[in-house]
Amino acid sequence: MQTILGAGGGAGTEITRELSNYTKDIRVVSRNPEKVNETDQLMKADLTDLAQLDKAVEGSEIVYVMIGFPYNIKVWRELWPKFMKNLIESCSKHKPKIFFFDNVYMYDPKYLSDMTEETPINPISEKGKVRAEVAKMLMDAVEKNKIEAIIARAPDFYGPRVLGSMLYQTVYLKLINNKNPQWLGKLDVIHNFIYNKDIGKAVALLGNTPDAYNQVWHLPTTDQKLTNGQWIELIMNAMKKQKKIQTMPEWMISALGIFVPILKELQDVGYQFKQDYFFNSSKFNKRFNFIPISPEAGIREMIR
Repeated sequence: MQTILGAGGGAGTEITRELSNYTKDIRVVSRNPEKVNETDQLMKADLTDLAQLDKAVEGSEIVYVMIGFPYNIKVWRELWPKFMKNLIESCSKHKPKIFFFDNVYMYDPKYLSDMTEETPINPISEKGKVRAEVAKMLMDAVEKNKIEAIIARAPDFYGPRVLGSMLYQTVYLKLINNKNPQWLGKLDVIHNFIYNKDIGKAVALLGNTPDAYNQVWHLPTTDQKLTNGQWIELIMNAMKKQKKIQTMPEWMISALGIFVPILKELQDVGYQFKQDYFFNSSKFNKRFNFIPISPEAGIREMIR
């Protein structure tokens, strides 16, 4: 049994689909789980509740943690440490391996131009501090031989059905409505994005590779160094719509944040879009001889 906690969404759906290449015994757990594969076993659960989490974990060989709490720092501070403590407790008892899907908020901003698995942990954002705390809890449990675990990190992602990405929300939706695309950061700095179907393939492969555990992995991204502006140009070209790209100054984001809560929350990690941001996945690509999709092909698939 391989169990996905917090299934669904643009990445979780692809992971569920890809796992069917390794097992037909897949348990999909969330508040409102839906089948991706015909043989998926659905379980409704509130994963913040220890008893329900324990039931979801029981009988699993591998537990994939794809849960996404509301993008709010107060919620994160309250729920993430509690959830990780409960997860470690349940998995210590039932003995499944843990696959933790993580982001890069905890990395020292001075090293964002070439992030690797060895990049120093030194978060400056409040959300980054929470992510650093729960990642440390997990790896401390690994070092104490309580559990086996993988931490797999990814940058911002895009692709079919990834409706929460900035490329979708502030570029694609604007263009489809014949409006100018908008961007919250600088246009001339490098930025990586990861394609959601590459996430699915990589997570299923890593999770089912026994010697991949008890370490950190970067999931596969292109080694092309495109700027934010070039990503937006790719979308405009694919949609055959040429518009002026609008950038939002800091004061405007602050003002709009009063009325649009997600903008206020994004300000916490906004530094990532103001400087070169290159997510290096050479460890994974070399280990598994993996070739990520090109930005051009990925954007075409997203638009299609």
